[in-house]
Amino acid sequence: MGKVLVNDQLIERTEAVIDIEDRGYQFGDGVYEVIRVYDGDAFTAEEHLDRFLQSAEKIKMKMPYDKQQMLDFIDLLIKENHLHDGSIYMQVTRGTTSRNHIFPGNDIKPVLTAYTKEVERPKEKLENGVKAMVADDIRWLRCDIKSLNLLPNVLAKQEAMEQGCYEAILHRDGTVTEGSSSNAYVVKDGKVMTHPATNLILNGITRQVILQLCQANQIPVTEEAFQLEDLRTADEIFISSTTSEVMPVVQLDGQSIGDGKPGPLTKKLQTLFQEKIEAVKTQKM
Repeated sequence: MGKVLVNDQLIERTEAVIDIEDRGYQFGDGVYEVIRVYDGDAFTAEEHLDRFLQSAEKIKMKMPYDKQQMLDFIDLLIKENHLHDGSIYMQVTRGTTSRNHIFPGNDIKPVLTAYTKEVERPKEKLENGVKAMVADDIRWLRCDIKSLNLLPNVLAKQEAMEQGCYEAILHRDGTVTEGSSSNAYVVKDGKVMTHPATNLILNGITRQVILQLCQANQIPVTEEAFQLEDLRTADEIFISSTTSEVMPVVQLDGQSIGDGKPGPLTKKLQTLFQEKIEAVKTQKM
């Protein structure tokens, strides 16, 4: 089963207990991160933890541990669980107290939990692409906070699965925002376009890496809102996330995108992303 972290204690997963009055359970009052592990190394861990801390600050919650302590926790989890390829899930809630909408006092300490999971890279999907569908974005207006309140995302992802799709790409009144668990991009005439990092999307860490790769490799890229029509008439579509990496979308609402195969610019970004993973591993050696 492996070991998990509860606050600063590493214990057997079967021994981990969270109180029924934990505010994460009752209110979704908390934030989380998912960090990818390649060959035993946590990829972009510092960037994920920076966002973790920012999300906590945005909901007026003080983290119980600092960035270096959490980096140490990550290394410990990888080592103790012998994790090679997978992910680390971390979340912090505002703590355990009698149910009340108002924040508890300073004597109630936040609760940090974390665990590992073995996850293979989705190589077949990365090579061949996936299907997606369009859905209304019914989420709240602070999507920049990686909070535990994911029911609209879950409903959209479930609908996509029921339609035989990998992802639901969301829009607000025709303006495309992102996927239910990913960022979304279109390619038109050799230019990459993605929604700007406002309160309407989560500024994905993989998204940030992709933008850096575009800028470093003279790939035209712009952060601006685009419409459903742009999505449907794109030369290429791809999505990105910690576990999906640079994922080609080859079919949208049953219609092929381009020639129905991953496009050249998407494949180039996949190659650059793989090189980034290898470069990070080399730096750590």
